[in-house]
Amino acid sequence: MKTKIVATIGPASNSSEKLLALAEAGVSVFRLNFSHGGAADFVAIIDRIRAVERTLARPITIMQDLSGPKIRLGLLPEKTISVSKGMRLLLGPTDKRVAETPYLPFDHDVILESLEPGDRMVLADGGLQFAVRERRADGLVELEAENAGLVTSRKGLALPGKATKVRALTEKDKKDLADGLKLGVDAVAVSYVQTADDVREAKELIAAAGKCVPVVVKLERQSAVDNLDAILRETDVVMVARGDLGVECPLPHLPALQKRIISACNKASKPVIVATQMLLSMVNSPAPTRAETTDVANAVLDGADCVMLSEETAMGNFPVETVRYMRRITDEAECLLLLNRKLEEPDADKGIPEFLAYSACLLADKAGAKALVSHSLSGSSARQVSARRPSQPIYALTPDPVTVKALNFVWGVEPVFVKNPEEEPSHLIRAENFIHNSPTFAPNDCAVITAGQVKGSSATPRGTNLVKIYWK
Repeated sequence: MKTKIVATIGPASNSSEKLLALAEAGVSVFRLNFSHGGAADFVAIIDRIRAVERTLARPITIMQDLSGPKIRLGLLPEKTISVSKGMRLLLGPTDKRVAETPYLPFDHDVILESLEPGDRMVLADGGLQFAVRERRADGLVELEAENAGLVTSRKGLALPGKATKVRALTEKDKKDLADGLKLGVDAVAVSYVQTADDVREAKELIAAAGKCVPVVVKLERQSAVDNLDAILRETDVVMVARGDLGVECPLPHLPALQKRIISACNKASKPVIVATQMLLSMVNSPAPTRAETTDVANAVLDGADCVMLSEETAMGNFPVETVRYMRRITDEAECLLLLNRKLEEPDADKGIPEFLAYSACLLADKAGAKALVSHSLSGSSARQVSARRPSQPIYALTPDPVTVKALNFVWGVEPVFVKNPEEEPSHLIRAENFIHNSPTFAPNDCAVITAGQVKGSSATPRGTNLVKIYWK
């Protein structure tokens, strides 16, 4: 159970019984989709998740997913427009509607003004594709259909490869974020991020609310992929949101793009989630397709920390069975991953934390250690160890209530909350006491400890500076 499972909560899974069953089946993170509700809709669900957390006596993470600036058409008076290949249509504000040709109402002035001849536009998650042919003197934009289909009101619209000035956080998102923080969410996912500034804005709003929770960046725009290095320096977690990303880029490019994103996250020791249509057939079927099974396994083999379920658990007929199946797939993939694993030395430009993590994993292999035990305030050392993909489990001790929930996104890590840390200031002794008192470790079992401690057990730690082999 090294790969973490994220499950979206909806009508099919929001009861106390289903939430408990999902957690027992292997869910570490519950996703609340604020595209389909506001804070008031999630109060009872959060209470039920906290009750499950108490029942199981382990940290469970609640991730708020903000809806972001989903760009949509307006309302079509004719309800439906049948589009044929080569048909010309006009795009423009609702109040400028003309009758000379099929008209698509679109009330986003900033985006309208940015459209240029040659731009591509897609509707309905890529089902309909258009090319911009002309910007007219009256401000309307003429489109030419590149395939046939039906256009209906409020269809989502995307501009593949085109950066826009639309910020990731809308006014609704800012309100939802404030409300979610009051309800006690443990992480916040930001949709349609384009630059590192979007991440900084989210973190500033969280700090202004007096909170500190990790930010999950959803990579859905080509511009975000282009700015990945800068975004990685700011974000805490990355999600490969393949639905909208598959609209932004040609679908044949998506597998390689997923691999490149995961690799970049692994090198930066930032947790990465792979999402969208992972076991979609299980919305209506008790078993996945062969292709879905392979897709989930390949995400694990690529280096994903988490795999995510959306409709499958939110509205599917088999939410618990889906999680159980996903766990079986990830367990098998992990066996193959570890069988082929080679412990590689960090690149020469990496710092001391990466080399300490590498040393800890090397020692664990050589000593036949039962586990690695990492004590950390921020969780950084546990993430560094996880990035090396050791075969041993990683127990991450922390007295920080935010960090213990954030570690649920990290591959192979079992977070352990240190209660009453004032009773034992030494991080090393805390780790040794955990091993000594845990029934997981038998007498004479060996563990490798990483911790941060300066001289004098009550001094302020300054990052991981210690690796020790400890026998119980």
